[in-house]
Formats: sequence, C-alpha cells, structure tokens
Amino acid sequence: MNGTTDQTRHQDRVWSVAEHLDDVLSKIHPLEPIELQLLDAQGCVLVEDITVPVALPPFDNSSMDGYAVRVADVAGATDEFPAALTVIGDVAAGSGELPAIGPGEAARIMTGAPVPPGAEAVVPVEWTDGGSGQGPAAGMRAHSAAPQDATGEVRVHRPVAAGAHIRAQGSDVSAGEPALRAGTVLGPSQIGLLAAIGRGTVRVRPRPRVVVMSTGSELVQPGEALGPGQIHDSNSFQLTAAARAAGAIAYRVGAVADDADTLRSTLEDQLIRADILVTSGGVSVGAYDVVKETLTDFSAEEGMVEFRKLAMQPGKPQGFGLIGPDRTPLMALPGNPVSSYVSFELFVRPAIRTLMGLPDVHRPTAQAECTEPIASSPKGKRQFLRGSYDPDAGQVTPVGGSGSHLIKALAHANALIIVPEDTTEVAAGGEVEVVLLG
Repeated sequence: MNGTTDQTRHQDRVWSVAEHLDDVLSKIHPLEPIELQLLDAQGCVLVEDITVPVALPPFDNSSMDGYAVRVADVAGATDEFPAALTVIGDVAAGSGELPAIGPGEAARIMTGAPVPPGAEAVVPVEWTDGGSGQGPAAGMRAHSAAPQDATGEVRVHRPVAAGAHIRAQGSDVSAGEPALRAGTVLGPSQIGLLAAIGRGTVRVRPRPRVVVMSTGSELVQPGEALGPGQIHDSNSFQLTAAARAAGAIAYRVGAVADDADTLRSTLEDQLIRADILVTSGGVSVGAYDVVKETLTDFSAEEGMVEFRKLAMQPGKPQGFGLIGPDRTPLMALPGNPVSSYVSFELFVRPAIRTLMGLPDVHRPTAQAECTEPIASSPKGKRQFLRGSYDPDAGQVTPVGGSGSHLIKALAHANALIIVPEDTTEVAAGGEVEVVLLG
C-alpha cells in the first residue's frame, strides 16, 4: 500500500523545466570516439588536438601566372622601354626539376608552381607581352597549342619588388603549430585543412543516430489524400529535420498506429540503429495514449520510461527513460506540433549535443524588448511563445497565439520568448529572454 502511495505521489509531482533537463542530461554521456575517413567525419566533433606536420605552403610558390625573374633584370622597365629577358623554360604546378634563373633570364611559371632557384619575384603575364613581341598580353596560350612560348624572349613592362607574387613557405602555417583543437566541429574548411596537412583519417565522436517516429492512427503520409478525421503527419518530418540541424544522423520511421503491440515491435526493431529514440504523441492521459501505455509496461530488463508533468506551456507531458539492452535514451514528446518542437529544442537537442561531446549544448539566448504586450501567461508555468527576433533592434515580436497546434506561426518564428513561472503578463516594451533558433 505504501509503495503504491509513493508511486502515485511521484507521478503527481510537477517537474520544472530545469529539473527535467538536468535529469535527462545526467543520464546521457558522449559517444565513444572512433577513427573516420575525412569525409565521413564531417559534422563530427574532434577528440584530439591536431598539429601541423609540415609547413603550409610547403615551398615558395607563385600566386600568379607569369614569369619568374630576378629583380635587378626588370628594374626601371616601362611600356616604352621594356626589359627583354630570355625565356629558359616552363615551371608548371607539380614540377620537380626546376631551371635556375641567371642574369637576363626568366622562366614562365604557373600559379601554385614552385619558384625556381635564382628567381626573386614573379611578374604577372599581364605586365608582359607574353613572348608575342606585341603589346601587353591578356594571358598565356596553352602549351599544347604554342610550345614555342616556353622559349624565346619576353618583354616585361613593369618592375617588381623582391618577393612579389610569391607565397612564401610557411606563410599560412608553420610546422608544429596547432591546426585544430579537440572539441572542434568538423565543417568543410576544417576538413580542407586536415587534407592539406596530409591527414587521411581523424579521431572523432560520431554523429548520433536519432530515430524519430510519430504515433497516432489519424496520421497520414504527406502526399496522400486525407480521409475523415485524418491529418497529415508533420511531427516526424519536423523532428527529423530538427535532429539533422542539431548535428545528428536522423532516421524518420513515420507514423505508428495507436496499437501497443505495433509500437513495441517498432521500437524493438529500431533500437539496433539508434543512439537516441524520439517519439511524439501518446504521452498524455487519454484512453488511446499508446506510448505511455506501451512503455509503462516495460519490464526491468527492457528499461524504465518515466512519464512526467512539467511546469511549462506548451509541453506539459514528457516521457524519458533508458530502454533496451544498451539502455538507449528514449524521449517521448507530446503530439501537438508546437509542443513537440518546443520540447525538442529544450530537451532533445541538448541530449543530441551531449552525445556529440560538445561543451555547450544549449541554444544561445538574448535579452530583448517585447514590442507587443503578452496579456496572459499561466502562473506557475514557464511559457514559451513563438517570436520574431530582430537582433539589430534588440526587439522581439510575438508570432501567432499560444495554441500548441499553430504550426504556421512556428514556421515564421526565429526565437522562443520565455515568460517565467512567476510572470503572468508582459507589458509592451518589457524586457524578455529569448531562445535564438536560427
């Protein structure tokens, strides 16, 4: 009797947003690091400091298509009195053996090619006649079409300073310098740097695999005709997209009918590919709330999911637990689209970012002036309203009403306006905290 009473009291407890989030994050730990090929590591978090093994660039190279010259040989060159130099060969990108540049000589050189010995600068081809004996050249003729341009004479119309148009060895980064720190999320430029310094693989925490499913016999796949009492399934699409935006690899299972056996078998099938499971719908107190019915009946071996009431609006009913042999986190969200999305941002996104091993798992927040009054907010609950935030003006405007079904307003919002538990109204011009969604 006492056990039943304690359980009832526990179920009747109202959790704050912070208490629920702290409990979720205390039970979720970063994924174990693995070694991945560079492109497979995109979006992952680096777990090692990377140093540069060789200088970048690894040798002096040309930043222009032109001619490698000695500075003294082109000093005082003008259009009227050009410096005439003997062309002793070509230096293309990737060239191994390089011609030595002596007095009165030049080598035709391509962008990225190593600077030959004796050369002190590069003259852009546009400052020369390109070996044609005519006026200023617009470019170089292809070697295959005009191999004679690699020899003969070139007229230079301008002087250059020492080092002009040369990218010096190590001018980007020197050998031994840090390249990337542990904790860096690997995007395109970071992967480009790793490739440039010769790293073929890198040690990272993998992107979490998130399985998303909606529940409800009324849900119909988008693109299909609606029958009586049916609606299109938007939650599974919205939450899958949100999981991807958070950095996860997300799998959308789609809608599961209001049948406990079907939901149980679907969950068991999906556990093999999930680092976290996210459901929407079926967590309230209705007779057909199948998620709550199914997961409450799990055995100790299958894992326990606890269903809670939170002091928040929208998103009062929430479920969380660890299920399956690997104790995979499961987060059961309410079914109304706005409730589901707000719950994702507050609880699931931080969980995903925790699995990734990121030091800061929360969305950034800002203080803003609320341009319109918020007439009513329930006392004792933290309310999250959709808002359009203008960072330049430091202002936020509520978008749509407080209804948890108003998904159009959500699509036009870039922030959530927080109204604290002890605040029942906000005057126009009042200061509020906003969660930035962009």
